[in-house]
Amino acid sequence: MRDLVQRSLAGDQTAMLALVDRYQSPVFGLCLRMLGQRQDAEDMAQETFVRAFRSLRQWDSQREFLPWLLAIAGNRCRTCLGQRMRRPSTTQLVEQVPDRQPDGKPARHLAEELQRAMGRLREEYRLAFKLFHEEELSYAEIGAALDCPLGTVKTWVHRARRELVEMLRKREVVGEVSRAIRQI
Repeated sequence: MRDLVQRSLAGDQTAMLALVDRYQSPVFGLCLRMLGQRQDAEDMAQETFVRAFRSLRQWDSQREFLPWLLAIAGNRCRTCLGQRMRRPSTTQLVEQVPDRQPDGKPARHLAEELQRAMGRLREEYRLAFKLFHEEELSYAEIGAALDCPLGTVKTWVHRARRELVEMLRKREVVGEVSRAIRQI
C-alpha cells in the first residue's frame, strides 16, 4: 500500500488507478450512507480521490491509509450536506413502485421503521453507527475518519443504539425488532 502511495506521488498513473480500485468501494459506501443519493455520493467519492491525490504528501505513512481517506470523504459529504440544506427542497418526481412480494411485508416494514428511526438520529450518531455496523470499521478507525476521540466514537455508537431501540419501542415495533436489536 505504501508503495502505491510512493509511486502515485512520483506521478505513476497505474499506481493511482490501483489506489482508486482498492478503496473506491468503502469511499463510495460511506458517501452513499451519508448522503442517501447515488448521484451526490458518486460526485463526493470522485472529489474525495481528487482531494486525496492533491494532499497525498500530507498522509502520515505511520498510520493506516483508509481512515485518512474516509476522513476526507466524510468532510466532502458534510460540505455537500451543508450545501444541500441551503438549497430549496424538491419534490419526488417518480412514484415508488410497490413491492408485490407477499412474504416481504414484515421485512419491508421493519426496514422502513429502522430507516425512519435512523433518519431521526443526530448526524454524528448515525454516521458512527453505520461505520461500525455496516462498514465494520473499528472504533479507532471511525475516530480517525471522523476526526474525534475514541471515547466519543464509543459514546456515539452506544447512544445511537439506545435511541434506535427507544424510537422503535415508542412506535411499537419492538416486538418485530427485538431479535434484530439483540444481534446489534
